[in-house]
Amino acid sequence: MSKKCYLFMLAAVFTGVGLEAQPSAEKKKVLVVYYSHSGNTKEVANQIKEATGADVFEIVPEKAYPTNYQAVVDQAKKEIAEGHKPAIKGKIENIEQYDTIFVGSPCWWATIAPPVATFLSGYNLSGKTIIPFMTHEGSRMGHTGDDIKKLCPKSKVLDGFPVRGSQVKKAKEDILKWLREIKVIR
Repeated sequence: MSKKCYLFMLAAVFTGVGLEAQPSAEKKKVLVVYYSHSGNTKEVANQIKEATGADVFEIVPEKAYPTNYQAVVDQAKKEIAEGHKPAIKGKIENIEQYDTIFVGSPCWWATIAPPVATFLSGYNLSGKTIIPFMTHEGSRMGHTGDDIKKLCPKSKVLDGFPVRGSQVKKAKEDILKWLREIKVIR
């Protein structure tokens, strides 16, 4: 090889000139999906989004739940007992671009709200990491992890994070600590 050819190749390596760019693997993204009846779960979802830069999808049932507390409690209890999955608005077109999905819900009767069950059973989430977070007023996570594992048997479901609904505005430091512990942020 001539000295001129060698120098040209060396310059190409250091500057990239004359070399075809290699396609890089598409970076997988993080998604936060949530259903919020009172606004508490939305607050936690937004804190996770802010910390991670994740995309967000709000789960909205086609038919809104009642605003009266006792009416929503009664409806949720009935739907959960019957395994009802209400229709939801909207759809995520390219769910395959996400490999980590935070799933947020109020804790209703020790589990996820029925619209969240609709979302989870409506997509192929095989191979994805599901990270639940719940808002509650004493029940913490309930049996959410096991219920999500039943809906997403081929997903990796991490231990979830409970936030007392009355404390969501003060939970930012705890949420950041949790996100560091599960190695989603540094």
